[in-house]
Amino acid sequence: MVEVVVARLGLDSTTQSYVLVLQEKGGTRLLPIWIGQPEAESIVMQIHSIKRVRPLTHDLCKNLILGLGGSLRRVQITRVEKNTYYAELHINRGDNVVQIDARPSDSIAIALRLSAPIFASEALLSSIEVEDQSDESSAPAMSEEGELSADQLKEYLENLRPEDFGKFNL
Repeated sequence: MVEVVVARLGLDSTTQSYVLVLQEKGGTRLLPIWIGQPEAESIVMQIHSIKRVRPLTHDLCKNLILGLGGSLRRVQITRVEKNTYYAELHINRGDNVVQIDARPSDSIAIALRLSAPIFASEALLSSIEVEDQSDESSAPAMSEEGELSADQLKEYLENLRPEDFGKFNL
C-alpha cells in the first residue's frame, strides 16, 4: 500500500462525471476515480472547510465512529473489478481493528473529516503527468462565516472544467 493524498477534483466532460485524483504522497503517480455528485460535493465542502447547519451523511459517519469510541486508523483503496473500485475503512476501537467495506469516494470523504491517511494498492497507481493549470479565482465566493449555499456549491461543481484540475498526459 502507498499513501496518497487528494490532489484534484474536477468534471470529466466526456462522461459528465466527477473525477477525484489521488496522488502518491511525495511522488508523481496518480489514481483517478470517477465519483458521484453527492460525494464530490461532500469532499469539496470538507476541503474548503464549508460547514452546514446540520450534519450530512459523511459528518454523521464521523460522529458515529467517534461516538462509539472508535478512531479511523486509515482508508485503503484495495482493488478495481469491472470498473468498480473497492475500499476499506480501518476503524480502531479499543484493541480491535475493524475493516469495513466501503466505496472509495465515501471513504475519502470520511477520512478527510477525521484527518486519517489514505492508502492505495500499488497496482492501482498510474504514471500520468499532470499539468497544473489550477486557477484559484474559479473557487466559489463564501460568506464571512465561511459558508457556501447549496446553490453556490452546485453551480461551482457543475461549472468545473478539465482545465480546473489539470490535463492528463498518458
